[in-house]
Amino acid sequence: MSARKREGGFQREKSMEKLFKLKEKGTTVRTEITAGITTFMTMAYILAVTPMILQASGMEFARTFTATAIASAIACAVMGFLANLPFALSAGMGLNTLFSYTVCVGMGYSWKWALTAVFVEGIIFIVMTLTNIREAIIASIPANIKKAIGAGIGFFIAYIGLKNAGLVVANEGTISALNPEWYKGPSALALVGVVITGILLVKKVRGALLIGMLITTVIGIPFGITKYAGGSFLPEAPYLFEFAFDEIFVDAKSIMDFVVIIFTFLYFDMFDTVGTFIACAEKAGIVGEDGKIPRAKQGLLADAIGTTVGASLGTSTITTFAETSAGVAEGGKTGLTAITVGFFFLISLFLEPLFGSIPSAATAPALIVVGVMMVTSVKEIDFEDYSEAIPAFLTILFMVCASSISDGIMFGILSYVVVKGFAGKAKEVSVLTYVLAVLFLLKVVIALL
Repeated sequence: MSARKREGGFQREKSMEKLFKLKEKGTTVRTEITAGITTFMTMAYILAVTPMILQASGMEFARTFTATAIASAIACAVMGFLANLPFALSAGMGLNTLFSYTVCVGMGYSWKWALTAVFVEGIIFIVMTLTNIREAIIASIPANIKKAIGAGIGFFIAYIGLKNAGLVVANEGTISALNPEWYKGPSALALVGVVITGILLVKKVRGALLIGMLITTVIGIPFGITKYAGGSFLPEAPYLFEFAFDEIFVDAKSIMDFVVIIFTFLYFDMFDTVGTFIACAEKAGIVGEDGKIPRAKQGLLADAIGTTVGASLGTSTITTFAETSAGVAEGGKTGLTAITVGFFFLISLFLEPLFGSIPSAATAPALIVVGVMMVTSVKEIDFEDYSEAIPAFLTILFMVCASSISDGIMFGILSYVVVKGFAGKAKEVSVLTYVLAVLFLLKVVIALL
């Protein structure tokens, strides 16, 4: 290597250090990039799933694919450069389903009407973030419930891995059941991947999750599980500002539905993000001694900006992904991890057929193993005090069984207030926690209307 190249490499590393404070946070450029690649590979499925779901609303697959990739990249860039946090963002699962099947198919509104609701939601989120309302919500969540959120996301993300691999399937009368053919096909490949990834972790191999995914992908080729997806390498143009404010103010019903849908989007996005923030920040060891997440305000601004930009381009609400925990488990601690994820979202615009060739059976093992890492916070929950243990347990239970981070938090907070009240410990509940409980009750009342 020439002296000029060595000097160039040194200057780049110095710039990275200055920008992301790598040494201060106990990490390296290599670790952060590996963490970013790992996170991207575990969440890249969203690039196929979101456009597929939004097709039901009448939108075009190729154009929403482009919109989702660009909006995700922008949100990750804001997270990395502005907040210096390792969290990755993209179009939220569940939120895209709400967009298509509830608003468009169920309620009969156009996709432009739904995009307008997402856009307004993003603007409201920006205001809420700049006025510190969202930070206050994070601070209002009791300590034991915060620990339960981490454990709950661990179980939840492992469950997603099992479903993606086809190891568990929907079954009448139960939440899910073991696939009768779990011992062959993609399910068997996923189990092989879990074993490979587990061995790599035990051997303390750097980048174990990423290496495990790549090996599993290669193993799947001769069995016909890993297949070239095909398709165009040139991205389609996204939608641009396809809003329909004129469709909202046609009558009182449309206006009321618009308000309800915005509130619903806000609810799911807010608490999915809050839950992921808390769980991944604790796992990354970046939570301060006062229990606060550094630069949380800037991090929360990332999904608000991403949602606003995403709606302007033609995709559903952007939120922080639980799959971020895969990168955190690889050692990601700074914004360089998020920047790496954003870079690969941009690259995917031109390499969609290649990324689409990675089977879910190869990414599932990483999610399952990450679940093991995330549930360790359950050890820190105070199970001796039932007024703390019951709300924490319900947080985990509903997060997994309802497949919803936000609903898990809702039942945890509501039960916390009720149990503390009947236990004569109402004074232990902060004012902000009571306010949060009232907001959850309001959500329930709106759902009943």
